Amino acid sequence: MEQQKNHWEKIYSTKRAEEVSWTQVVPKTSLDFIHYANLNKSAKIIDVGGGDSRLVDYLLDEGFEDVTILDISEQALIRAKKRLGKKANKVNWIISDITEFQPANTYDFWHDRAAFHFLTTESQIVKYISIARQAVKEDGYVTIGTFSTDGPQKCSGLDIKQYSEETLTAVLENGFYKMQCVVEDHITPFDTTQNFVFCSFRRKAS
Repeated sequence: MEQQKNHWEKIYSTKRAEEVSWTQVVPKTSLDFIHYANLNKSAKIIDVGGGDSRLVDYLLDEGFEDVTILDISEQALIRAKKRLGKKANKVNWIISDITEFQPANTYDFWHDRAAFHFLTTESQIVKYISIARQAVKEDGYVTIGTFSTDGPQKCSGLDIKQYSEETLTAVLENGFYKMQCVVEDHITPFDTTQNFVFCSFRRKAS
């Protein structure tokens, strides 16, 4: 895991936002899923692998009061805090590998765009799902976006695991039931296309 962390610290220390493929000016699909959940402004939202994504900017602008950003890279979070300025004080920041995360809270909405697909072993995936079950409230939401079977096979030089709507649903069925899925093309800052599948789930009652 130390090797993984060092990889991301180097990326966020050496590349600007416009030099990495995952940058979005407006995270529209993520916001659509959050709006669909019709959450109260006091709802607890966690963005897993949020890095220096601008999703948090939009959530704060919309008045959400309890947003947590988790990322393995301290440098990514430093960049996000710098961008937000004083608004950064309104956010909970957690530096952690997601497979080592020990949630102290339960969340109404768990969001993950392009972190889950970096987990390529069965043990990593099982651990992630176990943590998500622990961290998400009953009837809470989980939205995960990954590269689709028509998307890239690598990202940032690392292998990823592609998913279809069916395979992503099957992985989450131990604790969650599917609400809806969408497929979208993400246009990178260098004008290439990455195909994603996004699925939203709800936490099953125990």
